[in-house]
Amino acid sequence: MAQAAETPAARRRGKAKEPTLTREQGLKAYRDMLLIRRFEEKAGQLYGMGLIGGFCHLYIGQEAVVVGMQMCLEPGDQVITSYRDHGHMLATGMEARGVMAELTGRIGGYSKGKGGSMHMFSREKGFYGGHGIVGAQVSLGTGIAFANAYRGNGRVCVTYFGEGASNQGQVYESFNLAALHRLPVVYVIENNKYGMGTSVDRASASRDLSQNGAPWGIPGEQVDGMNVAAVKEAGMRAVAHARAGKGPYLLEMKTYRYRGHSMSDPAKYRTREEVQRMREQHDCIDTLRASLLADGVTEAELKAIDEEVKAIVADSAEFAQASPEPDPSELWTDVLVEAG
Repeated sequence: MAQAAETPAARRRGKAKEPTLTREQGLKAYRDMLLIRRFEEKAGQLYGMGLIGGFCHLYIGQEAVVVGMQMCLEPGDQVITSYRDHGHMLATGMEARGVMAELTGRIGGYSKGKGGSMHMFSREKGFYGGHGIVGAQVSLGTGIAFANAYRGNGRVCVTYFGEGASNQGQVYESFNLAALHRLPVVYVIENNKYGMGTSVDRASASRDLSQNGAPWGIPGEQVDGMNVAAVKEAGMRAVAHARAGKGPYLLEMKTYRYRGHSMSDPAKYRTREEVQRMREQHDCIDTLRASLLADGVTEAELKAIDEEVKAIVADSAEFAQASPEPDPSELWTDVLVEAG
């Protein structure tokens, strides 16, 4: 499963080789995607039991995007995203226990139970938050990249947003600033086809979101976001471009979410047949599993990963429910920083 080399000229001629992963990369990607899938399924269960309140946006179906991109990053690089953020947290290496505890509003969570599903952070893992204001993280991610350029630290900020946010004015303001100053930022549009309940075809005049940065000279690509190897291959090009001081890069990941926009969304704007077709024909985990088996990985190896992931998720749920709720005095903490 050696990584296939590919030139821009070959891609333009339509003769690109099928993107692949090494055996080690494939097994890690499988484990990381499965962890996100099982974690989100458990979060959905806890929400139904009333243990998670407020908004909760699940990432089921889109796992290949963040796992593939994370394989391209180095220690010290940063990630920022929107409110559909649990998968990004786990992919950066944040502990399932801390994420689940935060979802359930417990003191053991990453934001001490005060942030919930949409607002938790880990500077140690380079995760600068999920953000509830549509498109706001694009400006923030551009600011992080500006700081990287100012400091000359060689770091890259990967800034995720959805196709619904791609029409926000602040997105284009960010594109302009990033291109003007050649900032080390990779913009990743996770195009799952539906902004809340509205199809992208009804909301955007652009039929190729990867070219939305073209007026500022930002190169872009459309990527099969249901194929983790394709995501990694494109991500390596984008990250290398940004890290080399050549400025921003835009990737449109063509992906799909199986669940509704949030837990309160019955998703009646699409047919069951559409969702089932995606699950059966394009599921990122099933596709990688089949590829691994074809390349000699055994069922026993994959079963061991399945069991490991199952244990991690079960432990996270137990930890979250055992962790106490924050004391009311926590309302007055983490709201002020005094400079010396």
